[in-house]
Amino acid sequence: MNMGNSKVWTLVLLLAVLAGVVYYYMAGLQRRSGIFFENEDQSVPVEITIKDPEFHLVAPDHLKYKQPSLVQGRSDVVTVTPWLAPVVWEGTFDPSLLDSVYRLKNISVAVTVFAVGKYTRFLPDFLKTAEQHFFLGFRVRLYVFTDQPDKVPKVSMAKGRQVMVRLVPISKRWQEISARRMELIQTLIEAELQSNTDYIFCLDVDSKFHGRWGTESLGSLVAVIHPGYYTTPRTGLPYERRPQSRAYVAHGEGDFYYCGGAFGGILQEVYLLAKTCRTNFEADAKDGIEAAWQEESHLNRFMWINKPSKVLSPEYLWQDFKAITPEIHIIRFSGVTKNYADIRPN
Repeated sequence: MNMGNSKVWTLVLLLAVLAGVVYYYMAGLQRRSGIFFENEDQSVPVEITIKDPEFHLVAPDHLKYKQPSLVQGRSDVVTVTPWLAPVVWEGTFDPSLLDSVYRLKNISVAVTVFAVGKYTRFLPDFLKTAEQHFFLGFRVRLYVFTDQPDKVPKVSMAKGRQVMVRLVPISKRWQEISARRMELIQTLIEAELQSNTDYIFCLDVDSKFHGRWGTESLGSLVAVIHPGYYTTPRTGLPYERRPQSRAYVAHGEGDFYYCGGAFGGILQEVYLLAKTCRTNFEADAKDGIEAAWQEESHLNRFMWINKPSKVLSPEYLWQDFKAITPEIHIIRFSGVTKNYADIRPN
């Protein structure tokens, strides 16, 4: 063998060794990452972990539903925010399609409701109407926080749905009751929900359901537009305006005014909201400050910075004493008319 041929064979051998090293490196990388690719000889399943179920929605094969339209729909209301989050109104979604998508996921929904002192009188209507309208056909656990467990009514629940009672101490001021909600929501998620719940909604007990509240409301972080201020200019929204408070929203800032009586989302997002609002509320208290609307003020500050991924229209928390306006085609959930002087401890 001459010198030229020897060099050629040496080069070929080196290239073969290099190719082998690259092959085993890439194979190991694929195994470690959990991602596998198809090749010409055989199909290998793709394995990718999706952390947030909101980004992967699968519909049943051959499901029949009305064809979506890009040129017809609600034209009397805004259906998307400036940060491109959907605003949910009647007529903007297909309930059968959405239910079919989320039924495949076998989701579980938790609800928190606080019935302390005389607020226990609202539990019968709340629980009864929730069983009639809230996430029908899905697994639901309603957590009732109360100082009077004996006043929680027995409600006949469908399979996979149940009421869970949690004892809490009474407070002398309704503001304190309101403020403690974030702490209790945070603790509930930490202690009980992480392994068995996908979504959580936090609702006011002095309300009842009148219509469907279901899978159209699901999102990573979900806010509800306050029915009293959805047409109010930004300058008139009742944010906390004192810079000394951690709930502060300056004039000229803020998006919408959201209800403290209805919010939700996936556990991670609601946990962050509850923990942040609780921390800021407690820090304010140490400085001798109480935000204008307690936890609702802190929630609005949080959601101004941390934009909700889905916004629910005032259909999802109306007020019984309000006249129904033309854009409200259905009332799904509504605060009942009451005498605050009678039910609040101060």
